[in-house]
Amino acid sequence: MRNDHLNVAVRLLTAFLVISLSTVVAVVLLRHHPTLVTTAVWVRTPLVAASAAVLLLFARRAAAGHRGSFRRLRVISMVVLAAIIVVVAWPGAFPVWLRVEQAGCGLLMLGVVVHVNRRAARSRTADPRPKATRWP
Repeated sequence: MRNDHLNVAVRLLTAFLVISLSTVVAVVLLRHHPTLVTTAVWVRTPLVAASAAVLLLFARRAAAGHRGSFRRLRVISMVVLAAIIVVVAWPGAFPVWLRVEQAGCGLLMLGVVVHVNRRAARSRTADPRPKATRWP
């Protein structure tokens, strides 16, 4: 069973992955500027790119009808969004340019979280087994 409602999440996560990989490239290019590329930036950017790749994999599998991937997508996307909010809100921990980039990624992740938690997306990946009836 294919879930076409998740195609928007796949597109948002594709954009998230492209931005994250571009940020990693920018970090490598700016490596000689210690005020722009701190140790925290070196650690954060590859982790964000890896999480974007994993989320995109889950979204594609969920769109193909895999319920386990859909559940993972829902949970991990909320965790990633929360981590992005912390990065953007934590003054002084990261350079301003990275906080701005993360704010853009946060908007994409917010769209993913909202979209995968919509009733239409959830109902298409619902468990096809009949639910046990409750006694009155």
